[in-house]
Amino acid sequence: MKKYTDTGKKDTRSGFGDGLTELGKTNKNVVAMCADLTGSLKMDDFKENHPERFFQVGIAEANMIGMAAGMTIGGKIPFTGTFANFSTGRVYDQIRQSVAYSGKNVKICASHAGVTLGEDGATHQILEDIGLMKMLPGMTVINTCDYNQTKAATIAIAKHDGPVYLRFGRPKVANFTPDNQDFKIGKAVHLQEGTDVSIVATGHLVWEALLAAETLNEQGIKAEVLNIHTIKPLDNKAILDSVKKTRCVVTAEEHNYLGGLGESVSRVLAENTPTPQEFVATNDTFGESGTPEQLMEKYGLNADAIVKAALKVIARK
Repeated sequence: MKKYTDTGKKDTRSGFGDGLTELGKTNKNVVAMCADLTGSLKMDDFKENHPERFFQVGIAEANMIGMAAGMTIGGKIPFTGTFANFSTGRVYDQIRQSVAYSGKNVKICASHAGVTLGEDGATHQILEDIGLMKMLPGMTVINTCDYNQTKAATIAIAKHDGPVYLRFGRPKVANFTPDNQDFKIGKAVHLQEGTDVSIVATGHLVWEALLAAETLNEQGIKAEVLNIHTIKPLDNKAILDSVKKTRCVVTAEEHNYLGGLGESVSRVLAENTPTPQEFVATNDTFGESGTPEQLMEKYGLNADAIVKAALKVIARK
């Protein structure tokens, strides 16, 4: 099986910050806005080098979304930045009415998503944001897996015409995808060939899926691994081609199993080829305080949980 190397753990929010820095140099229409979390979103470099294109709106997220929508009318490409909970739940009405409904070219960039936010606890650990955003007509939803992919995605969405939700996180995680990769919105990345089970993962769970595939390989089970960085539009073909070979699938995500990647995959399977599926996700619950590692273990969001789900779904074929 193909081996992947962690080139050094880095936080995905820094990938966003560095991608924004590149855009600041190459695209004069890109503007950045932050709701009093410039350092946490790694937007300092853009702010320092392009002060005329950076807007600190304070703790006024709804106002930030409204301002961003207005700026698109003048041809600007606004990137808004705050925590995922505030980027979606707090301002859902503004996103729906001012951005999605009118198809405004706003890039909603959200850090600190999921339980890997850690000690900040349940009030900040949003686990329903993907569902909220993917249900909005015309909204592209991206959930990246490491630093390199987040940087590439940040640069790529500036070229996409239409609203985008870009989700990333705070902790340092394995950085294993290629540097300077060609990020293609809506195209899954085929990481591992396999014939016994498909593991369809997104975000922080992609690396865990690769670790799970190694463990399964040691047991004589060949797992196919897909990196689904774009949840909407979903790469239906990649998923269907994979399950055609394996005849079963595990979906893995740092999100509630209600409304996330798993449900999107279920819809594709139900419409085309009903297939046994197991979900690695949070089970309709809020998070709590703890280290990212402790919480990933408690809520079953790691390689061990993926292995167990794979064995279970293989037995259902």
